[in-house]
Amino acid sequence: MEILAGLFEVQDYKAGEVIVEPGDEQPDNLYILAYGEIQVKIQSGGEESVIHVLKPGDLAGMITFAGGAASQVSATLSAVGDTKVLSMTRARFETLINSHPMIMYRVMRGVVRDVHGIVRRMNSQSAELSNYIYQVHGRY
Repeated sequence: MEILAGLFEVQDYKAGEVIVEPGDEQPDNLYILAYGEIQVKIQSGGEESVIHVLKPGDLAGMITFAGGAASQVSATLSAVGDTKVLSMTRARFETLINSHPMIMYRVMRGVVRDVHGIVRRMNSQSAELSNYIYQVHGRY
């Protein structure tokens, strides 16, 4: 824990402050919400929509942290109220490759587990929506 703690920066945000958005220069950070809530917003049809609200303990930025391109950053993360976030760059994390490979393995296993949970939730919501559309024959 001490080794990982040394890699993270603690950042405080006020309500409405943007934590990360498409086009940021450091899109490869892993974020862990320590306190508060974070809105995940996307642009769709010229409007910004909140698609999820992160709670303490939730991770953000996992895809680009695990090796995705900056162009994959498609959401804006912003603080709902007073928020505390732990942030670690991929470059700092990669310093553990030779010295602490088991720590890297366990962190990445946790990231994959978190992504898997998100995919399961999205699949469930998609199935619910499909069932609803089928039951109402496509009418509102």
